[in-house]
Amino acid sequence: MRTKPEGKEKAVEAAQQIEGELTNIVFTNEENGYTVARIRRKGEIQLTTIVGNLFSVNPGENLLLTGEWVNHRKFGRQFKIDTYTVLTPTTLDGIQRYLSSNLVKGIGPVLAKRLTDRFGEETLEVIENDPERLREVEGFGQAKISQIRSAWDAQREIRQITLFLQEYGIGQGLAVRIYRRYGGQSIPMLKENPYRLASDVFGIGFKTADKIARSMGVEANSTRRAEAGLLYLLQEAASEGHLFLPYPALIDRSKSLLEIEDVEILQHAVANLFTEKEIFFEDLNEDVDAYEENNKAVYLPPFYQAEKGITENLTTFLQAPSPVPLMEVKNVLSKAEQQLGMELVPEQRQAVEQALQEKCLVITGGPGTGKTTLVRALVTICQAMGISCLLGAPTGRAAKRLQEVTGAPAKTLHRLLEYSFQKGGFQRDGKNPLDGKLLIVDEASMIDAILFHHLVKALPREGAFVLIGDVNQLPSVGPGRVLDDLIDSKAVGVVRLSHIFRQAQESLIITNAHRILEGKAPETTKDPKDEILDFYFIEEEDPDRVATLILEMCTDRIPSRFGFDPFEQVQVISPMHRGSAGAENLNALLQNELNPKGPELRRAGWIYRLNDKVMQLRNNYDKEVFNGDIGRIITVDQEQNEIAVLFDDRSIPYEAAELDELVPAYAISVHKSQGNEYPAVVLPLLTQHYMLLQRNLVYTAITRGKKLVVIVGTRKALGIAIRNNKTQERFTLLRQRLAQSVLV
Repeated sequence: MRTKPEGKEKAVEAAQQIEGELTNIVFTNEENGYTVARIRRKGEIQLTTIVGNLFSVNPGENLLLTGEWVNHRKFGRQFKIDTYTVLTPTTLDGIQRYLSSNLVKGIGPVLAKRLTDRFGEETLEVIENDPERLREVEGFGQAKISQIRSAWDAQREIRQITLFLQEYGIGQGLAVRIYRRYGGQSIPMLKENPYRLASDVFGIGFKTADKIARSMGVEANSTRRAEAGLLYLLQEAASEGHLFLPYPALIDRSKSLLEIEDVEILQHAVANLFTEKEIFFEDLNEDVDAYEENNKAVYLPPFYQAEKGITENLTTFLQAPSPVPLMEVKNVLSKAEQQLGMELVPEQRQAVEQALQEKCLVITGGPGTGKTTLVRALVTICQAMGISCLLGAPTGRAAKRLQEVTGAPAKTLHRLLEYSFQKGGFQRDGKNPLDGKLLIVDEASMIDAILFHHLVKALPREGAFVLIGDVNQLPSVGPGRVLDDLIDSKAVGVVRLSHIFRQAQESLIITNAHRILEGKAPETTKDPKDEILDFYFIEEEDPDRVATLILEMCTDRIPSRFGFDPFEQVQVISPMHRGSAGAENLNALLQNELNPKGPELRRAGWIYRLNDKVMQLRNNYDKEVFNGDIGRIITVDQEQNEIAVLFDDRSIPYEAAELDELVPAYAISVHKSQGNEYPAVVLPLLTQHYMLLQRNLVYTAITRGKKLVVIVGTRKALGIAIRNNKTQERFTLLRQRLAQSVLV
């Protein structure tokens, strides 16, 4: 725990010991425990500032500290902590402050005062040893007592875990997450296999788990460590979009991560994992001219099973008969056109006929090519013919938009497949397939391999399946490239829409999206005073100035001129997270300007304030919220230390330990914007984004804008992106598997 004095501090005394009651915590980094706090020492009026690594401490507790006094040039005299001991509070004020510090969920300042008024200095002993006596205090019924008893026991466990982990530099925030995952078995599990943290606990990576393991005596060249590193690298590869890693690439990455040069250790670890069925192999020599030793794909089980399962289930589905006679389709198509008041162009008519004839059809096309019209026509025809039709999309917003344009019910794919955390997974599968003759799924480019596997398992064998999406957008956030692989495999029918309708041609957003796809620079016009356009390019190369301009755009210029609500209708989309024009900094600026005041909780450097716009960072099947979902904070309960977020029409609670699943969403990454549309999109584009400047990234970003797109940046950066049409390779064998299944 000992830390060296920083350059701005000068030690004036050393080897001191002080004691005092912790009155308040000014700042704490919950990842490493670094804390700035104040204590009240006996007989002193002025509070003493203390700094250093403190884990799992709460206002009201007495701290016995050893360390040294330092003079900070800006903040003055402070006590820099070397070691500390936590002492139970003994004064009434201390006990009351201790219980009011969110230590125990269910006790806030009001109830804490009632308890100390009734039990005095024996309050903590009553809670610990005789909680039924709490009934003597107003507001404490059996439910409240059970809640407090449970929270008190949990806090004791968390304290023990925190103290156990503090020597490894892990703070209380991660300790709480570990407790939530393993409960009372946390410490035994950590001692048995600390590497499990990297895969089991969100927010803990391999390096943290490895640090703990090494401190516990695990040797650097041990097979156990190598096995953990290999599994971690395969998980990291999945986060990059890969379903597998080639064996040589996995070994090379392992050398770099683990700093193990002896390849035999790594090979032995791979063999062990294969024997234990923690990884699977697939031979890659069929795709090369000459046999290569160890030319294998190395999979984690879920991705191996997903890829094989998609192939087997989709092949079986394609072999079943089509559900609708062609003659009936042609007869009803004209009536559907009359009912909708439109005439389909030839490629749309072809798509409608194929959608109702083929078992599986992919319809792909850019903005303005009539994909939405096609869906409306298909739904109308199904209704006229008495064909049951199901509509789905990967995200809540995409499903809502699909329902709005068709007038028919639409659900997220998770709801369509009836995911249940209590029952354990998706309830719709091969034994309990979906009820419908035709399944239409929009925004198909967003579907990853795992979700698609569950979807094809649930397809009714006598039905048909239509996937609609834009293959030119970024691939799914999750692993795989399902839409591309389906098209490239030639195992299913494909219709490419290319006709841009006249009304769409009048939109600079749509015109420029197609120009970008063709490798051409977008058409831009200087902002005319007497005309409102839907696409603007504002040239600025200084990153700080770009951030300032975006702030002005979102808070003043766009709402004033276009009437868009800055919260609900304007979305900043950035290629990067870091930097002045990155999503993190823009979020902080926009939050401070658009929502500066209100009840709030703080966690891991973020502020979660009432009315904030926030985004979910990972799939949480328990809460049924998923990676990329955006909502608004509708309640902040500082006494219970929790918030509630409204996602579409559902209020979802989050405890303090779960807040790292959320980030502010005033600015989001391009990948997280997939599947959503916004009335107005603002996009920073600078050469500092060089690593991410790709044609499909810019294309995806601007096609998220429905009525207005504003790019702020440099033409050089835009040119780099447009010329870079190389998409990052994703390791997947789905295309080959599906192509082979067609030949069998």
